[in-house]
Amino acid sequence: MRIGIIHNNEADSLRVFRDLKPLLKKKGGIEIVERDPELVISIGGDGTLLSAFHRYSHQLDRIRFLGVHTGHLGFYTDWRDYELPELVDSLCNDNKNSVNYPLLDVIVNFSDGKSQHFLALNESTIRKGTRTMVCDVYIKDELFERFRGDGLAMSTPTGSTAHNKSVGGAVVHPSINAMQLAEIASLNNRVFRTLGSPSILGPDDWVEIKVKSAGQHLVTIDQLDISGQDIASIQYRIATEKIQFAAYRHMHFWRRVKEAFIRED
Repeated sequence: MRIGIIHNNEADSLRVFRDLKPLLKKKGGIEIVERDPELVISIGGDGTLLSAFHRYSHQLDRIRFLGVHTGHLGFYTDWRDYELPELVDSLCNDNKNSVNYPLLDVIVNFSDGKSQHFLALNESTIRKGTRTMVCDVYIKDELFERFRGDGLAMSTPTGSTAHNKSVGGAVVHPSINAMQLAEIASLNNRVFRTLGSPSILGPDDWVEIKVKSAGQHLVTIDQLDISGQDIASIQYRIATEKIQFAAYRHMHFWRRVKEAFIRED
C-alpha cells in the first residue's frame, strides 16, 4: 500500500509523525510516498485534513483519507494519537472499504470573463467586508430572491456543523446528497425581504449568486480565500466527486455531533 502522510507543525503532530513512520516501515507491503498515494493519513485537526483534501482533490477517485487527531475530537478524524499500533494493524488488514461524503462544486466567475473551479469539503461563503452585500440568488437559472446582508454560506452535509450551524442552519447527515444555503445576517424589514431561513437543495439543483453590490468581495472555499478581484458570480452544485474515508473504524456521524456539541466531560 502506498501511503502519504500530511501533518501540521504543532509539537504533538510532529511527535506522532515521528512515531508513526517507523511503525509503518516495520510492516511489509507499505510504502510512504508523496505522489500518487492510495491512502492519505492526516495528522492534526480538521484543518489539516482539509489541507490534505485540497492537495489531492484531483485524485479523489483513487485515494482514501484517514485522520489522526492530536487534540480534541474532530469531525474528520477516527483515530487518536495514542492508538498508532492499532492503526497500523488495521492498515495491514485492509479490506478496501470506505465511507463516502458529498462535496461542493464551486465555480467563481470574474468580471473579466475568467473563472476558477474548486471542490469544497466543508463550505463556501461570500461576503463584502463591513458593507452590506447585495446579490441575486438564482436556483436552476430562475431568480429566487435579491439578498441584502452580511453574506451567504453554502455547505456540504459534513460542513453543516461548521459556519452553517453558527448562523442557524440545519445539521444534515452526510448520507443525504445535498447542499445547504444559509443567510449570514440578512436584512429583513418591510422594504427588503429574503426567505430568512436555510434552504436544503438536492442533487438536481444548482445555485448561482450574482453580485450586485460594488467593490471587492471575499469568497472562501474551506480554508482558501479569494479576494482582490472583481467577482461577478458564483455557481454551486453538488459535485460528482466524493471524498472517501477509510472505514477501518469509522465513527458514525451523530456520535461525532454529540461529542462536539453535547457531551460534557
